[in-house]
Amino acid sequence: MHRPSRVVEDDRVTVVVMSRDRRDALLASLAHHRAPVVLVDNGSTDGTVAAVRAAFPDVDVVALDRNLGAVARTLGVRRARTPFVAFADDDSWWAPGALRTAADVLASVPSAAVAHGRVLLGAEERPDPFDAVLAASAVPPPPGVERRALVGFMACASMVRAEAFLAVGGFDPVVRFPGEEERVALDLVAAGWALLYVPEALVHHHPSPVRHGPDERAAAVVRSAVLTAVMRLPWRQVVGRVLRAARSAPGRRGLRAAVPDLVAAWRRRSVTPAAVRRLVGSAARS
Repeated sequence: MHRPSRVVEDDRVTVVVMSRDRRDALLASLAHHRAPVVLVDNGSTDGTVAAVRAAFPDVDVVALDRNLGAVARTLGVRRARTPFVAFADDDSWWAPGALRTAADVLASVPSAAVAHGRVLLGAEERPDPFDAVLAASAVPPPPGVERRALVGFMACASMVRAEAFLAVGGFDPVVRFPGEEERVALDLVAAGWALLYVPEALVHHHPSPVRHGPDERAAAVVRSAVLTAVMRLPWRQVVGRVLRAARSAPGRRGLRAAVPDLVAAWRRRSVTPAAVRRLVGSAARS
């Protein structure tokens, strides 16, 4: 079937998508992207790679032989040739005009590494609960910038300055997914970069029915939080996260899942400066 040429909204932007075994959701979302697309497939076994290459020959497909988690996004950023990269999941896409809006913010604020859009969930376009957290952020923005600054972000609704993202290592092979954003955000802020909320840049997210259950996801989030703490937080905060996690069954499963990667996390340990930790703490209380 012939498909019209992809609309390129802004030649400063590439969209990087990572996926694994969600072929149908991916095929439905790829047509929405208004930029060159790099798809990094995490070892799918459902025919994703062949299906995308047949249906979307303009998509640059990177087929991995195993699941690397969010490291796939880092590989996609390295492959992109544009200064800005917008992340998308296989069930999400940036609304028309949103890529240009976010790119304009990054271009106009040289100290900004992340432009975070506003997420609309499902066909009903419900606000994502995380957006209320972002909108309430009390983090000081860079001088002269009248936007909410952040100390965290959600990858599928964020555009990054590729240079800054790669300078802090991108998403790492220890945390993998989910929760891969926390360590990157800490390192970006510590390096002097700003993360900005751009609510006028809309992102559609139609959650795929092929998803982990809530307990499984909760366990995965705990695993990531503990490993990130080992890499970047003082030991007392590491212990605090462990003790809180141990209070629930999913938390205990997450702790067990973190054990095999503790040595790798410790080898990457570099405690985030106290000023940045205070900023994160004040943002959490706002």
